[in-house]
Amino acid sequence: MTALPTNLTAGTYVADPTHTQAGFTVRHAGISKVRGTVPVTTATIVVGDDIESSSVTATLDAAGITTGDANRDGHLRSADFFSTDEHNTWTFASTSVTADGDDYEVVGDLTIAGVTKPATLALEYTGSATDPFGNPRAAFEATTTISRKEWGITWNAALEAGGVLVSDKVVIALDVSAIKQA
Repeated sequence: MTALPTNLTAGTYVADPTHTQAGFTVRHAGISKVRGTVPVTTATIVVGDDIESSSVTATLDAAGITTGDANRDGHLRSADFFSTDEHNTWTFASTSVTADGDDYEVVGDLTIAGVTKPATLALEYTGSATDPFGNPRAAFEATTTISRKEWGITWNAALEAGGVLVSDKVVIALDVSAIKQA
């Protein structure tokens, strides 16, 4: 049993979607990065009496993906990438939460474009506070790197100088502010 971080109390926390963001970064043409966001529609963090009895579930709105370029966003929503007409949500459900000192790891099932695979998130608890409306909040940041090919997302284009347009490696970063439920 690993004790909870200082100032984090057991209970159920629900992500505040106006203060929560899921982002991704992927290398483009081998030389630059494209960044985007996917709206988090729901996320629940159950903080147990110890780290190991905690859990996380989340749902993201894949159709809301945005990179700042409408044409690219439309392509990402198409069958070449995420098929958001068929698979409009992505989900994550933890299977374990562990700690190593101040480092936390959340392992779970990540579903993207209808394919479910295990994923491991490196989690950081960034603190707790009471907001101006009296709501107790806890904040977390999490990151993972996945191979998009493992989720069946294989579209690409060869570059004249060699290499491909879109890298396989995708970095996912989450910034979550969650309100403790009564």
